[in-house]
Amino acid sequence: MHIARPRLRVLAVAAGTAALAAAAIPQAGTTAAAVPRTKVVPAVAGHQLVHGQVSPVSTTECQAKWKIACYNPLQYRKAYNLDPLYKAGVTGKGRTIVIVDSFGSPTIQHDLDVYSKQFGMASTPVKVVKWGNVPAWDPKNTDMTGWAGETTLDVEMAHAIAPDAKIVLVETAVAETEGVTGLPEMMDAEKFMIDHGVGDVITQSFGATENTFPGFDKGDFSSIKNLRYAFKAAARKNVTVLASSGDGGATDNTADGKGYYKERVNSWPSSDPLVTSVGGTQLHLNDKGERTAPESVYNDNGAGGGGQSHVFTRPDFQDSVQNVVGDRRGTPDISMAAATNGGAWVYSSFDPAATGWDVSGGTSESSPLFSGIVALADQAAGHRLGNIHDALYTLYDRAADHRPGTGIVDVNDGTDNSYQGVTGYKAVDGYDMATGVGTIDAARFVPALVRESGRG
Repeated sequence: MHIARPRLRVLAVAAGTAALAAAAIPQAGTTAAAVPRTKVVPAVAGHQLVHGQVSPVSTTECQAKWKIACYNPLQYRKAYNLDPLYKAGVTGKGRTIVIVDSFGSPTIQHDLDVYSKQFGMASTPVKVVKWGNVPAWDPKNTDMTGWAGETTLDVEMAHAIAPDAKIVLVETAVAETEGVTGLPEMMDAEKFMIDHGVGDVITQSFGATENTFPGFDKGDFSSIKNLRYAFKAAARKNVTVLASSGDGGATDNTADGKGYYKERVNSWPSSDPLVTSVGGTQLHLNDKGERTAPESVYNDNGAGGGGQSHVFTRPDFQDSVQNVVGDRRGTPDISMAAATNGGAWVYSSFDPAATGWDVSGGTSESSPLFSGIVALADQAAGHRLGNIHDALYTLYDRAADHRPGTGIVDVNDGTDNSYQGVTGYKAVDGYDMATGVGTIDAARFVPALVRESGRG
């Protein structure tokens, strides 16, 4: 059985103390469908959710009220040093980000407009493409509302970083008990977009653990490899493909029906060498977005996914980190904000009972954030960068040699992405399977990525 789940987490606050109640992972029969990588926390009796707030509040107020940090897009822009790019006119203009989510959200344009206005940003039109027979919206369907939360986070985070990029939201008709139409349907939708020239970067906030695909236990990986056709098309068309690394640390938060796998596993599509795997960090900011401490590993109420693939061998671009990944594909490649203690303010109105502002996180946040970075780089280059792995790891090698101007920022706080009792990987100097090459200083990283990609 394989279950593709969303990577989003919505924070619950109980009696003034941050406490995340993990939603049940949907189960199915012999197969399971794509389920968003979002942990959507249900309303629990006796709990006050950071959900449906009338308006966002400052980081200081969040810490006083709920003992957690919360951030807005202006703080992210400061933290990741984006303002110099915006002042130079690098805003994602002329580039298109494709976001793929099951069911989508019926209020996504309105919600993005409200989100943008709140923080003094211009909004942008969201082009919605319905792929397949997408069912009518049902606010009582928790599968749909879960994916709608995922959709909202994806769209608003991508827009926060690349405010002038176009956004195409592809809504697929996946139901969580119809696994035979889940991931293949998503890949069909992506390949159609790629073949028709729609999109410069695709962000995917979903995935399924490798060891739950049919044939895995017998060493037959064809069920995964037969799904790679969209990514191969992306490589031919120079489209960059991203995927969230997961929120269950080294276990990928995979349920076995009795609890959690007590072993290190990885997930696809994050583990695919044709995909850039985006892991998670925790930001430490004041109200102005100034850093009060270096970025650290995301391991609060979840943990960023990472580790060795059991399906894919080490790609050439990871030869310089062979001492870490061994002979396997290692993830993540790079990381951005994902922690719920330091989550993002997000606005939604798809649920009439909880319209308002939420604090959300997970690697469902980090992947669309990084899609915005790629859109900025594509604009700066004047063309699609396509597969960025060679350029990314060359920049990492230079950063490891203490050469300036790469924009790579190491995350080496010594903590790890352990989760549910499974030992994870520590963030140390250089590449690690908790945060990849680290995170970024965008004003330096974007031009460096463009320069290095041009040498390929």
